[in-house]
Amino acid sequence: MDNSVGQSGGGGGSQGGNSPGAAESMKLTTRRKSTSSSKSSINSENLYTKNLTFGQLFKRSILKNVLLISTIGAVFAGAVIGMSMRYASSTGRYSPDTVTLLAFPGDMFLRMLKMLILPLIIASVISALASLDSTVSGKIGMRACMFYMTTTVMATITGIILVTLIHPGNVAMKEGHSGKGVVQRGKGSTVDAVTDLVRQIIPDNIVAACFQHPETNYIHDDMRNETIKKVVNKEGANVLGLMFFCCIFGVICSKLGERASILVKFFQALDHTVMQMVLLTMYFSPIGIMSLIIEKLLVIEDLGDTMGRLGMYMVTVIIGLIIHGFISIPSMYGIVTRKNPLTFMRKCTECIVFAIGTGSSTATLPVTFKCLEENVKCDTRITRFVLPIGATINMDGTALYEAVAAIFIGQMNGMVFSLPDLIIISLTSTAASFGAAAVPSAGLVTMIMVLTAVGLPTEDITMIVAVDWFLDRIRTAVNVLSDGYVAGIVAHLSKDELAKYDSEQGARQHPELDRPHPLDSQA
Repeated sequence: MDNSVGQSGGGGGSQGGNSPGAAESMKLTTRRKSTSSSKSSINSENLYTKNLTFGQLFKRSILKNVLLISTIGAVFAGAVIGMSMRYASSTGRYSPDTVTLLAFPGDMFLRMLKMLILPLIIASVISALASLDSTVSGKIGMRACMFYMTTTVMATITGIILVTLIHPGNVAMKEGHSGKGVVQRGKGSTVDAVTDLVRQIIPDNIVAACFQHPETNYIHDDMRNETIKKVVNKEGANVLGLMFFCCIFGVICSKLGERASILVKFFQALDHTVMQMVLLTMYFSPIGIMSLIIEKLLVIEDLGDTMGRLGMYMVTVIIGLIIHGFISIPSMYGIVTRKNPLTFMRKCTECIVFAIGTGSSTATLPVTFKCLEENVKCDTRITRFVLPIGATINMDGTALYEAVAAIFIGQMNGMVFSLPDLIIISLTSTAASFGAAAVPSAGLVTMIMVLTAVGLPTEDITMIVAVDWFLDRIRTAVNVLSDGYVAGIVAHLSKDELAKYDSEQGARQHPELDRPHPLDSQA
């Protein structure tokens, strides 16, 4: 019987003659319909495009990419205005009130994004996993984690090789440096960082995880004259713990099937609603990004001196990020998928520029969704599951930056690194990047772990604080690009399994896959 195809179970032996044939027939029919529909859509689009004049095509292109164009314009405008204001002032500095007012639109923009990111991650992960079989979602998750780990290790190795060859640091750089300007986390150790990471994965209170995360601190007891280690809750959402909870929640919803259908529909509706709210926020992004860049340029005390001391360090980090983001990862994508990685990168331009403007992987997440779903045409069940994980744990740029910065600080202290030292730096940089929050300049906090592991003075972090804001934006762009490439690889490797799963359901039960994305510009 053909209708037995939807009844998979343990007693498949008696139906083995009919079910596979029916499933294969339905699978072929679904693919043919999908291919026919796709070809029809492409032909209609080509026919419509041929009838347009150059002016109409240009106008249509501008309207379609209005957010991308305005974001790029905001980045350049912020840089020009910020530099102009520095040179217009006789001292090159402005009052704190002036800087606060200029930074206010950017601060409001980031606050709006942070307000929406948490419900977006929760809704997208649960709705994506609930619409997949637990076996399929498990394979997708394993592939994503494997490739995320691979790209992070590649980034760390690239950074270590470059900083060793270029050797940007020397002892003379520390002369006259005060060592002030950064708030340290405490003594810290590799064990503390690893245990904190595990504690974050398994929160003791899921509600508190929305606004707090555990962290090991060292408190000095004056009465006993000793330092006590204590785990405290610090302000800031525990995204890693929330992700873990949402993954388990989504898989259980998938297993419950019809009994959890109302719950699944709720999270799908929540996902759509939050994305509409994000759309409204995106219209404010050009002003917010311009404000953030102006503020960062105005707070640098001596731009010329900073560039003179740290120029080669910046060049080393930037070269490493370019090699990793534009050569290593694209090459891996091309080898695995047999597709053009440059075409993929072009379609992700919008999220790359947005990452440079905000300096945050999580803040860029809605735009990354849009680029992969609308431009690259990735399955939303992949993007809504893989990208939030990537925004939380995949910090390739941060791993590379921390490896370079640690060895740079060692070079300034006259330290010669042995092979075991380099291995320790590579391992701790990789581990620290997984624990780095996907927020601006989080790498400075996790840097303490790397320096402590090889016995370097943590106070020397102040040497690189002045340029961290700039490098942070570039490494965030690499982080986001890496998230996108890995999602593309996972989508390619999982497409047959997803097609098989859809055919086994008897019909495509994911209408959200074909909906227009809320961030798609209205032409």
